[in-house]
Amino acid sequence: MTLAAILGCLVTGAVLTFIALGIIGSLAALGSPQPVMPREGILTIDMSKIVLAEQAAPADIKGMLEGETRASVGIWTAVRAIQEAALDPAVRFIYLKPDGTAGEMGGIEELRTALERFRASGKAIISFIETPSNSSYYLASVSDKIFMSSYDGGMNMLTGFSSRQMFLKDILDRLGINVQLIRHGKYKSAGEMFIRNSISPENREQNQVMVNSLWKGWADRMAASRGMSTEEFNALVDNLSLNSPEDFLGHGLVDELMTREELRERLCGLYGADRIEDIHQISLTDYAAAKVLPNYKADDRIAIIYANGDIMDGAGKEQVAGDRFAAMIADARRDSTVKAVVLRVNSPGGSVLASAKIKDEIDITREVKPVVASYGSYAASGGYWISNSCDYIFSDASTLTGSIGVFSMIPDFGKTVDKIGIRMTTISSNRHGDMYSGMRALDTDEIAYMQESVEDIYDTFTSIVAEGRGLDKAYVDEIAQGRVWAGTDALDKGLVDRIGGLEDAVAYAISLTGSANTDISSWQIAEYPKPMTTMDMLMGMFGQEAAIFKGTPLEAVETAFRDWDENMTGQVYARMPYEIDIR
Repeated sequence: MTLAAILGCLVTGAVLTFIALGIIGSLAALGSPQPVMPREGILTIDMSKIVLAEQAAPADIKGMLEGETRASVGIWTAVRAIQEAALDPAVRFIYLKPDGTAGEMGGIEELRTALERFRASGKAIISFIETPSNSSYYLASVSDKIFMSSYDGGMNMLTGFSSRQMFLKDILDRLGINVQLIRHGKYKSAGEMFIRNSISPENREQNQVMVNSLWKGWADRMAASRGMSTEEFNALVDNLSLNSPEDFLGHGLVDELMTREELRERLCGLYGADRIEDIHQISLTDYAAAKVLPNYKADDRIAIIYANGDIMDGAGKEQVAGDRFAAMIADARRDSTVKAVVLRVNSPGGSVLASAKIKDEIDITREVKPVVASYGSYAASGGYWISNSCDYIFSDASTLTGSIGVFSMIPDFGKTVDKIGIRMTTISSNRHGDMYSGMRALDTDEIAYMQESVEDIYDTFTSIVAEGRGLDKAYVDEIAQGRVWAGTDALDKGLVDRIGGLEDAVAYAISLTGSANTDISSWQIAEYPKPMTTMDMLMGMFGQEAAIFKGTPLEAVETAFRDWDENMTGQVYARMPYEIDIR
């Protein structure tokens, strides 16, 4: 080892040690005992302090060091905490602050449903809103009373949904990059951004139907909660009638305008306290930490397996790795204490090979115990592939599902390399030895070869959906073609069985076990994969930091090209073309 290399190692070690000491000190400062619950109080849900996630996660170390204060709360934890609060005599009512709501659409929908059930128990929900957005008002609208800040200056972002797509063909042409897209499904728009400079008619059609359906699901609930028709509600949004706080009040979307001091006085009156300091406020995270605890006394368990993220080949810990998840499902199947499995899918799809491995384990597991699917924000393409044969499928109304189609994408960087002055010579042992090199366009025979593979996989996809859902294959082909459906439309098409959330899926799975004990709280819930601990995240971050010091820039470029060549080129994918961020 050279002197420079030895010095580099010493510097790297010193930097990582410094980082470690700083993080460990911060983690020590974060340590806190189990929250102490007051004899009575109000459950305060401040959406600006939490992020709804599919699965509970430890503190984000990077975010912590950057001053991020939001806590990650799993949707199962949030929903169960609200259910516990409905039954807890110590909780008087919920005080909801919906501004700053962050999370995926399915999670927000399931949180609102949990709040509806809380109200149905006879307890009240009071909301205070300052800057209405689609997601914050959607949550606030569930309340018995909506109070709004009387101060001017808050921006109204309750404007409806929109979808934006970027098309790169023009810039790729200028760079000399030719992308060859091979697909089956006229609506399968994954990869379209690389081969067009504008949206295709089919893609426009499916996006318009999808956005309209998603908005209708939310608008129906918001309008009904305020005693108006959806048409009346949409007219207010379309005509930009909601600008000032007075507009919201005048059109009946809020009940009162008030300052923060007036809000404190109103909360005191509702609670029966003289001062705001006399009100015991319990945060959702603290309440969940105290009340949503594993029931280790229970002999029987329900396994929730979170398929959250892109479906990828291999056994890696990131995303939905095919080999790792197949083994995870097999473990749950072999565990005699696990009486049923709930497959929670929040995935836009990915590798066909990995999807096939996961589905195979699901089908084997169904032979010995029930498997129920619960769809989050996405269960599309590969996400639908792995789950369509489950015994029963619950979908959120806003889930994006279907996308039953297949594509393969082959990039050609030959002209790009030539433009920057790199000359390449290829020597192959066979006629098509370099077809996946990314350095030339495919010829006619190679395109036909790839198309045949795509057609075969599409035929397999439609066949397994027809079998899994008990549908005619010709009908599946008609509603497939890569088209993405919102959950409510998927229900009409027969792609799912019922609109409902994760809690509904767990309750239904329990019913399929034949047990007389149907109370969810008396079962132990086993979550897979096991949530990462803070130390796991710490060690993972160390690995990333250490990698920064490895290799020269040229080696990094060489590695990137090698990774592309080995892991991407020539594969066939079942993936949705986009993801949606709701604000």
